[in-house]
Parts: sequence; structure tokens; C-alpha cells
Amino acid sequence: MRIPFLLASVLALAAASGTAQTKLDVKDIENHPFTADFHSGGKLRMSLRSGDFRVVGGVENKITVRITGRNAYRASDMRVQLEGSNNSADLTVSGGPKNDLEVTIEVPKKTGLYVRMSAGNLELQHVIGDKDAELHAGELIIDVGDASDYSRVDASVYSGGIEANPFGESHGGLFRSFHKEGNGRYHLHAHVGAGDLTLQ
Repeated sequence: MRIPFLLASVLALAAASGTAQTKLDVKDIENHPFTADFHSGGKLRMSLRSGDFRVVGGVENKITVRITGRNAYRASDMRVQLEGSNNSADLTVSGGPKNDLEVTIEVPKKTGLYVRMSAGNLELQHVIGDKDAELHAGELIIDVGDASDYSRVDASVYSGGIEANPFGESHGGLFRSFHKEGNGRYHLHAHVGAGDLTLQ
């Protein structure tokens, strides 16, 4: 009989600045959905395994990780780790089946994102803030919101296509890129090694 395994280690330490530090390490996400407090306006760095991921801005000041799909029942070895504070943290997702599994990560709507992923499908939706996302191979889709919110935008693919209607850009082929500057407050960096990049 499979016994659901949950490893959750929480350390709250008072740092010199007075900011509480947290470490979470959770497995068996299907039976124990990952949830952690995180302040609106914080900075979150993500390291994601290959697969199918959606990062979505929500109304709560929390980070949650949920899984769906035909292989969700086989994801007992999938691991989610969070280290940092309520304002700045690193999130790592590893393990679990690569196919027929969708992972949704919900963050506060106002969050600065830094995301790195090897291969698959990655989508960022309804998040307001800096966005820095790179995917080695696959499809990267970013909901940019209002194009005037950005002071600097750079997007590139080594091989594939770029569709960026909010910025009036469309490119296909090898080593395609564009750069924009504006009067907004946020930065946007997006790169795909081989595949498609969509800014919408």
C-alpha cells in the first residue's frame, strides 16, 4: 500500500533585519497541496523542472502549488522547496512525471518573478511586476498586461518565433529578438532557446 509521504520542515529565524526566514520542503503534492504566506509586492525566484507549468496571479498573499492531470496520482515524489522570507524567496519544483501533469503555481497578483525552466510549456498569467523568464526549449507565454507599465523590454529566441502584439513585434527564424524602452516602472526579460515566445 502506498503511504503518502509529507516532509515539511519549517524554520523561522530572526535575521539581523528582523525579517523571518522560512524553509519549507514538501512532497506528495496531490495529497498535501503546498501553501506558504508571501507578501504582495515581493520578489520570487523559481527553478522549475521540465513539464507543463502555469504561474498565476491571485488575490491572496500566499504561494500555492497544485497539480492536475492523468498522472497526478503518480506524483508522490514531486518535491516543492521554498527558502527565504515573506518578501523575497526561492521556490524549486523537482521530481514527478513529466507528461500528463499540469502544475499551477499561484502567487500574489503583485509579484516580481524570476523563472528558469529547462523544457516544456510555461505560462505566466495576471501577474503585475518585473518578469524575467527563460526556457531552454518549448513554449513560453507571458500575459504582459498594459505595455505602458514597462520601462525596459527585451525578448529573444535562438530558433523559433516571437509574437508580441502589445509591443507591435512579430519575428520568426534564427536569433530573433527585439528591445523596447518606455516610461513604466517594470522590467520584462523573456528568452526561449528553441521554440515559441508569445507576449500577449
